[in-house]
Amino acid sequence: MPVEQQPQDEMREARARIARHLAELHKLHLALAEDTRALKRFTAAGQPRVEIELASEMLEQYLATSHGFLENMRGRFEARLSLLRRGEPVLNGKPENAPGHGAFWLAFSRLCAVLRRAERIAGA
Repeated sequence: MPVEQQPQDEMREARARIARHLAELHKLHLALAEDTRALKRFTAAGQPRVEIELASEMLEQYLATSHGFLENMRGRFEARLSLLRRGEPVLNGKPENAPGHGAFWLAFSRLCAVLRRAERIAGA
């Protein structure tokens, strides 16, 4: 395998792994949604307090777990920003002459924007 092909293959594999995990997460979300739809039976049976308590518990636990995960990921990548920034491509001592310079900064800016968004969501 050519040397320059290896990073592309590794990137494709990482994307596929992440996509599989996100698909599994989506399935779990669907299962949770189905379980919460079934909570109506408590209200229909004259026990709305049971539905209220279970809904509250589920939402609180989900928010706490999601918040914890988001904070962990945000902190992890924010801590790496300076290292990532130093990975800017350079050609003849000039970053602006390097192939991929624009693509690098577009990707870096995207990560920064997503981190700001994650901070707003986690702080809400």
